[in-house]
Amino acid sequence: MTLQTNIRSMKKTLVLIAVAAGLSFAAVQPAMAAGEAKHPRKGGFSFEGPFGTFDQGQLQRGYKVYREVCASCHGMDLMYFRTLAEPGGPFYDSHQINPAENRFVKALAAEAQVPDIDSETGEAIMRDAVPADRFPNPYPNATAAAAGNGGALPPDLSVMAKARHDGANYIYSLLSGYEAAPAGLEIRPGQYYNPYMAGDLTPFVPEGAHVPPGGFIAMPPPLADGQVTYDDGSTETVDQYAKDVAAFIAWASDPKQVQRKQSGVGVLIFLLLFAGVTYVSYRRIWKGVAH
Repeated sequence: MTLQTNIRSMKKTLVLIAVAAGLSFAAVQPAMAAGEAKHPRKGGFSFEGPFGTFDQGQLQRGYKVYREVCASCHGMDLMYFRTLAEPGGPFYDSHQINPAENRFVKALAAEAQVPDIDSETGEAIMRDAVPADRFPNPYPNATAAAAGNGGALPPDLSVMAKARHDGANYIYSLLSGYEAAPAGLEIRPGQYYNPYMAGDLTPFVPEGAHVPPGGFIAMPPPLADGQVTYDDGSTETVDQYAKDVAAFIAWASDPKQVQRKQSGVGVLIFLLLFAGVTYVSYRRIWKGVAH
């Protein structure tokens, strides 16, 4: 076999491979498109953008929604009560000695029970939490959590805003975006339709029918109008609850977010000033020198 024959054979092989790859990609495109969720709605959060800051009142409302609604199923294993009183937190007080001595945090922690060991008998006990304790988990372990929720493990919310694209807006949209299932969509027991939840619904609609966006979620709609009482006069609606708890989860996922932004702005200002001083020095030193 000549060299030219070998080259022609290789070209044919490469063309066949390219065609096969193209057909395979085209074949999977419909399934990928069917699994897309609706783009999250904008919550208009105050902390968005390089100069954004958290609204302390909103964080306090969000914490209340979390404690009274979300905490019955979802834990925050990375969050400590004292963090609530750190600068920028929902209960920060400029007059406090330190976060652990914050009177609001002490009262909030005392409302929760955490497991401990009796120092005298060595037996397992439950005691009132203190600011140094983590948020209590509603379940002793993952197996118990899944068993208590129909086999679906409720995710930890400590860093949920960072774990999802467009974090706070996604959480806000998901919590406030439950809809009645579209006509023809087959829903299994223990599942709920949400257009903001990613999932492929193709197997659950009649062949050839329009595949709606979104997917199934095991969590029933957790919020209802008037479910949580606000003391500051804010509207007690699903939309407001969803925004507030989404803001709180976004803060809990990154409590130092505002300080980091402020540090970044300060560094940029310093670099601009330093660049200006360097340029002026350069002009003065090399003034009148040919180079």
